[in-house]
Amino acid sequence: MKVGVYICHCGNNIAGMVDCAGVAQWAAGLPDVVVARDYEFMCSSLGQELIQQDIREQGIDRVVVACCTPRMHEPTFQRAVAAAGLNPYYFEQANIREQCSWVHDDRAEATKKAKALVEAAVLRVRHHQALTVNTVPIQPATLVVGGGITGIQASLELANAGYPVYLVEREPTIGGRMAQLDETFPTLDCSA
Repeated sequence: MKVGVYICHCGNNIAGMVDCAGVAQWAAGLPDVVVARDYEFMCSSLGQELIQQDIREQGIDRVVVACCTPRMHEPTFQRAVAAAGLNPYYFEQANIREQCSWVHDDRAEATKKAKALVEAAVLRVRHHQALTVNTVPIQPATLVVGGGITGIQASLELANAGYPVYLVEREPTIGGRMAQLDETFPTLDCSA
């Protein structure tokens, strides 16, 4: 197993509080890590090309990127890894921006925590397995449970959008609590 570790500076977002070069140098000593680099913006096309080049030339079969939140760039890095011929699920992302750099005011402590997050990601990626994306047919019909005002409105909107709808109500009539009211505010109209 050959793991590549990449530490992103994210401009000054991470590098302002974390010693990125120090974390990369430290990560090179972790088990199975054959490449450890730091780069200003790993999500940039040049950063992605750096990962792809290492996959092709150094035979890396697992990738860890320590950068921002996976919600932002996990798909970016998974596509980059896949473009280099590696299963995209052999990728792990450590969030050292929101979970480390942004919440610390002590550089030494932030760097220590970044190392811990990177080590955890490296240990985790070693257990990843190749996955495949399956497509399955879906049934576009919708079951709406509850025939109150909200259930009726949801059913009408779905039906108007062209989807088959099944409305289920446990009581003998629909309308829910609203149907039990005599008058409604502000017009004092009959609720039915």
